[in-house]
Amino acid sequence: MAARDRLAQLAAEHGTTIRGLVEDLAQSTPTQAEYVERAELARAELVSALGSAPSPEAEAKARALLERLGAASHGPRAAA
Repeated sequence: MAARDRLAQLAAEHGTTIRGLVEDLAQSTPTQAEYVERAELARAELVSALGSAPSPEAEAKARALLERLGAASHGPRAAA
């Protein structure tokens, strides 16, 4: 029941219903296949702009940075 209560609270805070909240999540969260497709498009764009694709090491560093940034943006927030 705790998950349902949390979803109800989140939905209320976003001015929607639990169903609306779940629908928004489903529409805005890429599938694994969509992530792969986006990565391929990004690589192609980099090749077009730079003339070569980044090395696996550079990709790993970029991925780690993005993960850290994502974690930082979802971390605890200071009171305003």
